[in-house]
Order: sequence, then C-alpha cells, then structure tokens
Amino acid sequence: MKIIGIIPSRYRSSRSPGKPLVDIGGKPMIQRVYEQASKAKSLDQVVVATDDQRIEDCVIGFGGKVMMTSESHQNGTERCGEVAIEYPAQFYINIQGDEPFIHPEQIDGLASILNGETQLGTLVKKIQDDSLLDNPNVMKVTFDKKDEAFYFSRSCIPFVRDHVRSDWMKHHDFYKHIGIYAYRSDVLKEIVNLTSSSLELAENLEQLRWLENGYKIKVAKTHYESTGIDTPEDIDRALKQNLTS
Repeated sequence: MKIIGIIPSRYRSSRSPGKPLVDIGGKPMIQRVYEQASKAKSLDQVVVATDDQRIEDCVIGFGGKVMMTSESHQNGTERCGEVAIEYPAQFYINIQGDEPFIHPEQIDGLASILNGETQLGTLVKKIQDDSLLDNPNVMKVTFDKKDEAFYFSRSCIPFVRDHVRSDWMKHHDFYKHIGIYAYRSDVLKEIVNLTSSSLELAENLEQLRWLENGYKIKVAKTHYESTGIDTPEDIDRALKQNLTS
C-alpha cells in the first residue's frame, strides 16, 4: 500500500504571512516539517504543496520534493487533492505545515489504521489539562467503540450532566483532535467537490463537512502533543521543548 505525505504550505497566511519560512533554530519551518515527516517509516514519499515561488525555492534548496498548486484552494485538503492527481497512491496523509517538531510516530500511528475500508483518518489525544475543555481553539472529538468519530467541536463534548464542572474529568475521558488527516484516494477525489455544510460553517471545522455528508473518519490515539507555531512566543516555547539538533 503506497502512502504519500503531503505538506500544504501557503505564504499568504491570514494570521501569519510568511510563516513557512520563519527561522526555527537555524532552519526554515517548512524544512523542519519536511525532515520530520521524512522520518516516518510508513510514507513512501513526502511532497510540499504550495502556491508561492519563495516556498518552492526554499524546498528545492534543501533538496525536498515540491509541487506548485493553484492559488484558489480554500484549504489544505483541496491542495492535497491537486497533488493526488500527479502522485498516484492508495492513501495520502495531510501533515500540517506549522508543526516543525511533529513526531514521525504520529504519522506512523495514523498510517497503521489505514486499510481498504478506511475512508478517512485522523489523530486524537486524551486531554490531561482541565483548562483545555473550555478552550475553543482546542478541538474536542467524540468517537464510538469502533473508533469512528461522532462529532468534532470547539465546545466541550460530551456534557457530564450529573457532576459539577470541576469534576468532569474524574468521570469521563475527553479527547482533543490533532490536526493531521489521512484520505483514501477515491474519497479525497470526492470530498474536494463537496460544498460547505451547515455544521462546518457553524464551528468552522472542515471535517464536519465530511461527517455531514456521511463519510466515516477513523481515529487513532496518540500520546504525543502537537506543537503548532502561530506566534513568536510559540517558537521560543517549541525550541525549548523540542529542539535537539
């Protein structure tokens, strides 16, 4: 089974323009993401998908594989869909371009649940910090006994009715969503043509579009934290926690 890792990377990010090229301990962030992804044993190839010449030049400069894609794409999934046309495979894993210290084991863990029946896959991690339950920037997810997602939300789900809020984590396990996705090739071709759904628009979460259209999202559990970079403070924190070379 061939699995290709794709790193969507935009220069004109609305929140942090030029973020893929920001220096992280002597290397551009996109290079660190690429190098970490390339360590995953499950991936046959890693490709950066961009719409900016500066990022393309950077990736070529450090010897990576890159493909220029349309500027009109609305999200990383659409960008992955264009790459899939040029790079045939059974599955594609969408790796966030702002995770310079992603663990290869996270990618391999997601790949381990992929088979012919898996339509879509993603990662979840058990929440240990009670303060995250009410943080709308931390996506919560519920799933069934077959590890298929019920719902993703910025709100705390589920509501633990018979206990005070401070005791909820004593009575139920909560999981947060780690933003890495796997797509079966035929499913990827279909979901890029779906229109926005009401739940997606309400929560601003793309994966709700897939659920609302009847697709199944398999979840794999990880014990690794994600380390996304959005601010200069995030860079300092990530370096202190993760930089080893």
